[in-house]
Amino acid sequence: MTNIVTPADIANAPEASRPLLEQVKSQFGSVPNLFRVVSNSPAALEGYLAMSGALGKGRLAAQTREGIALAVAQINGCGYCLAAHTYIGKNLTKIDDAEIAANRSGRSNDAKVDAAIRFAAKVAVERGHVTREDVSAVKAAGYDDAQIVEIVQHVALNTWTNYINEVAGTEIDFPAVS
Repeated sequence: MTNIVTPADIANAPEASRPLLEQVKSQFGSVPNLFRVVSNSPAALEGYLAMSGALGKGRLAAQTREGIALAVAQINGCGYCLAAHTYIGKNLTKIDDAEIAANRSGRSNDAKVDAAIRFAAKVAVERGHVTREDVSAVKAAGYDDAQIVEIVQHVALNTWTNYINEVAGTEIDFPAVS
């Protein structure tokens, strides 16, 4: 049982959220439960979609963004986000099972991506209190200041979705993972 209402469909969502949910449906082919839960607050839904869209235009590769999402979901224990990002990783960004497992462990099998995911995991675990050495390590791997800012923003955005799903008790509508 969920703790926050999940509107059954777009028509049952708040009126101001409906156009936003239509956009989600046109992009995904359906409206995943996360978006329907967040639609209870049109402002929160608008903010989430805007930030997600903006970060999608950033300089981090899609596979790196998904790796960060998997690492953060694992750290925060969010079953919904683990299921969603495992599905997205496999089917949309074409991440193989070995890389997904590594990402969930806060690593990558690619040296450069590994630096980003390790840094993201450290940001999540330490709640942003990383060291100068942590920042230097991700820079040494080839990430610049803009990309580091994006890594931190991805950690923040994924932490927010993890927390929303855990607070709401969002029903998992992706293939579950263990």
